Amino acid sequence: MQCKRKVCLCALLCGILFLMIATHTIQKSSLLPLAMLESRPVPATTPSRTLTQVPPTLAMPAPTRGVTCSCPSCVADKGRSEWFNQRFDPQQQPFLTAQNTSIPPLTLKWWLALQRSAEQLKVEEVIQRMFQVISNPPLDSTPQETRCRRCAVVGNSGNLLRSNYGPLINSHTNVIRMNKATTAGFEKDVGNKTTHHFIYPESAVDLPSGVHLVLLPFKLRDLQWVTSALSTGEIKMTYMRVKDRVQADKDKVIVVNPAFFKYANDKWTERHGRYPSTGMLAIIFALHICDEVSVFGYGADHQGNWHHYWEDNKFAGAFRRTGVHNAEFETQVILKLDTEGKIKLHKR
Repeated sequence: MQCKRKVCLCALLCGILFLMIATHTIQKSSLLPLAMLESRPVPATTPSRTLTQVPPTLAMPAPTRGVTCSCPSCVADKGRSEWFNQRFDPQQQPFLTAQNTSIPPLTLKWWLALQRSAEQLKVEEVIQRMFQVISNPPLDSTPQETRCRRCAVVGNSGNLLRSNYGPLINSHTNVIRMNKATTAGFEKDVGNKTTHHFIYPESAVDLPSGVHLVLLPFKLRDLQWVTSALSTGEIKMTYMRVKDRVQADKDKVIVVNPAFFKYANDKWTERHGRYPSTGMLAIIFALHICDEVSVFGYGADHQGNWHHYWEDNKFAGAFRRTGVHNAEFETQVILKLDTEGKIKLHKR
């Protein structure tokens, strides 16, 4: 009997021991995966996998095109030059249209005082008569994301000689020239392509077919002149004798808006001089109809002489000292436009 009790007690102890061992084993096996996960070393390749998860916009290089056009940079893009933004007004209408023949009273008063005409005529009637002879401008000056309008504004400085800029100038979408500019015999340096030619009656020249005649009207008589020069030829005088007829496509004539004159005078040349020069107005005009602007042939030549590239007299710099324009201030504005990345000024 006593032996039987010992056997039962031994069996009980063995059972308790078995249960303790089993419980310990189960707990250990359940904790082992967690311990292995927490202590697992990070593979060396983990950082590279993390980098690939960075959004592409953060990993990409700087943009290779502008915002408002498809050029690498666009004139109308904001946020790149506070100095430029304070002066550039994209709402300005660079040219007159048949639909908008009225000129604000203060602008009209300023413009009519630039070079007074003897006749007292109603401005709107003169403009309406003009658009009976010339066509409404086809230009769309609004920037578009899908296009890049590259323009070369070519001045008449003697610094163009031996520049070999001709092919570069011709590569632009639009090539703007002015006044008595000629290309014959100078193609290597100035190119031979012209899409826009700025004139006023006293600087008028005949233009090839397909070229936009861009009239700078410094007085009311100039609007009458372009109407006459493309039709009857009756006007032969302004303050001096002028061409009574000019060869140009009537459907490609553009007349710069007098309000645009005042805008250029107030915002860009800041009333230095009586009004901006043709060269200055051409650049400001280009800023409004082009997405990218390159400027050639402005300033003195490499010897400091001011003259036109087709002139033999290298000391004929009268156009710089007319007393009407402030050449020094305009030069500083052009240099600033280049520094701010709004134009590309080609200098020698």
